[in-house]
Amino acid sequence: MVESEPSTPVAHEPAILIEHARKDYGKAAGGRREAVSDVSLAVSRGAIHGLLGPNGAGKTTTLKMLLGLVRPSGGRFEILGAPAAKSGARAQLGFLPEQPYFPPQLTAWEALRLYGQLSGMSTKQIAAEAEPLLERVGLAGKQKTLLSRFSRGMLQRLGLAQALLGSPSVVVLDEPASGLDPVGQRDVRNLMLEMRDTGASILLSSHQLSEVEAVCDEVTILNRGTVAARGHIDDLLNVAGRTSVRARGEGELPAAVASLVEDQAYSGALAAFSVADENVRRVVDALDDGDWQIVSVTPKRDSLEDYFSRLLAESGDLADTAAPARGDRPSPSEEVA
Repeated sequence: MVESEPSTPVAHEPAILIEHARKDYGKAAGGRREAVSDVSLAVSRGAIHGLLGPNGAGKTTTLKMLLGLVRPSGGRFEILGAPAAKSGARAQLGFLPEQPYFPPQLTAWEALRLYGQLSGMSTKQIAAEAEPLLERVGLAGKQKTLLSRFSRGMLQRLGLAQALLGSPSVVVLDEPASGLDPVGQRDVRNLMLEMRDTGASILLSSHQLSEVEAVCDEVTILNRGTVAARGHIDDLLNVAGRTSVRARGEGELPAAVASLVEDQAYSGALAAFSVADENVRRVVDALDDGDWQIVSVTPKRDSLEDYFSRLLAESGDLADTAAPARGDRPSPSEEVA
């Protein structure tokens, strides 16, 4: 497992703590199927934590164990320092499932009222929050529209609204941008950043690596039911010992520079490349002497997509993306805690 050192020490209990989570499902050919074998993660308070992994890696099962929707085979689960299974522990937690379902005969307002009542909110509190929430997620003016007339993207936005009812301090989002167009995906990213800025802690499970890279402070990557890597996103993606340089100039790079650079790319007069940290001053001076304009000098950073792909390739094989056989599916008694 790849693990980075934390950028700053954690001074208090995490918003979410999962230790040695494990889930075995019913008997299959050759024994039991282990959906999650050993997963540990901690979501820092006031942070957005990305949970990544290929299909079948155990992401959704891990979330369901935390939320009490699946009975764990083992492990420790805490929310704001309290055992997740304890009565009231999830009172400050909002949840958006991967594919939210709402009764189609209800209006958007009626759906929020129903879920607010189920969570113990007063009628006055629901009335005060519902309309601003619908506007916040891009459903202004849709309060009285039947959900049977909602598109997939509109239902996803409504799912976000119900997850935020009651202003929870901890939010779990499973594929929140699913079914949304690019504008909707941008709105979700902005909403998560806004929530973090007001002190909320977010656990985000997503296949959209660009979304995770844009908003997450921390990441945990799962593969085959175990943790393959975890840490602050900068610690994971920064390439040790190398610096990225972008410079603008005419013609070829100066000879003193060309022999020291790697990963060269050009766009018109703009050149981008990387150099070893110890050669940065030498390269910058040579570019300056050659009348090149330095645009930026930053630590070399992988894209999350490249890091993710390389990590899974180095593991030797990827998690099985096929759905479990019928005999592997959990019985109702196994599924719901």
